[in-house]
Amino acid sequence: MNLFDVYPLYDITPVRGEGARIWDDAGNQYLDLYGGHAVISIGHSHPHYVSRISGQLGKLGFYSNAVKNPLQVELAEKLGELSGYPDYQLFLCSTGAEATENALKLASFHTRRRKVIFLERSFHGRTSSAVAITDNPKIQAPINPTDHVTRLRFNDLNELENLLDTEQYCAVVIEGIQGVGGIHVPNPEFLRSARRLCDRTGTCLILDEVQSGYGRSGKFFAHQHAGIQADIITMAKGMGNGFPIGGVLIAPHIKPWHGMLGTTFGGNHLACAAGLAVLEVLEQESLLENAERVGDYLLNKLRTMPQFKEVRGLGLMIGVELEEASAALRKELIFNHKIFVGSSSDANTFRLLPPLGLTIAQADQFLEALEAVLEKQHA
Repeated sequence: MNLFDVYPLYDITPVRGEGARIWDDAGNQYLDLYGGHAVISIGHSHPHYVSRISGQLGKLGFYSNAVKNPLQVELAEKLGELSGYPDYQLFLCSTGAEATENALKLASFHTRRRKVIFLERSFHGRTSSAVAITDNPKIQAPINPTDHVTRLRFNDLNELENLLDTEQYCAVVIEGIQGVGGIHVPNPEFLRSARRLCDRTGTCLILDEVQSGYGRSGKFFAHQHAGIQADIITMAKGMGNGFPIGGVLIAPHIKPWHGMLGTTFGGNHLACAAGLAVLEVLEQESLLENAERVGDYLLNKLRTMPQFKEVRGLGLMIGVELEEASAALRKELIFNHKIFVGSSSDANTFRLLPPLGLTIAQADQFLEALEAVLEKQHA
């Protein structure tokens, strides 16, 4: 049997990781500034993370949501404390797309409406409802397009108000920072106004923090830079540091009923152990503060480089836009300087999404390599 060939692959086979570094099967060491799509939040093979999961595996790895699981309660309490949402409710699932699907269902159940507003360049997942609000027709199969979604220009407040005033929409879905789309940060006033308009029209404000959450922006959630709260928040990537886990934070005014949502693997014992380990390390090692400090350092340095069209982001979620396609630069960094960076749906923009414990010295290693690549390409 062959693998279904849907991923273009670099000829590199990682076999070990530690912190912000990984090693391949040939013994080469790499600096990881991509974190596997922002998944590696607390660093590869963090000892506390390994201990938490292995200890739980020796007790009980899985049982269904038909019985009590105290780890779920512990995770919810710790997440509420660190995120600033202690009065919200938590639904656990396994992926970001699953979180999106459940968030949309919740909004529709709550409002009894069916239409959804999403933003240009957005990416919310590849499953049915999630891909319908993802701004990429190429990954939508004929079964996916629907007439109950509306695409909105980025930061277009006037059109948002016109749409919401119809009172036909169950939700507006906004990424805290657009990730796949090339690291675009919503205008804080746009977010604050969206909050007010949703309140006025009885619409749910869904903040997609799948990539931008869990401290990546320097705050627990990126939308907190705008000083707002969402009705529903989706989470996943950095939540389990590589273990599949996702979640939905739900405001107190949205009431549950038995059977409303469901999942087989969501909130299992191993996932909760991974989730708790991540939260404990985020707190103990002050990783939100580190993400802000090292992120600001990187952003300031990158913005002095004249070869770039624009540098965008917050914390350790950074997009660098070139005047030309970034593929050659990324390949040069990976194969000649042993540094991983990521692509985006914008061919000219590469992404930096390193573990949140990245050091200034590691940032300088990247900057030196980047300058060498740029000098070579523009010689």
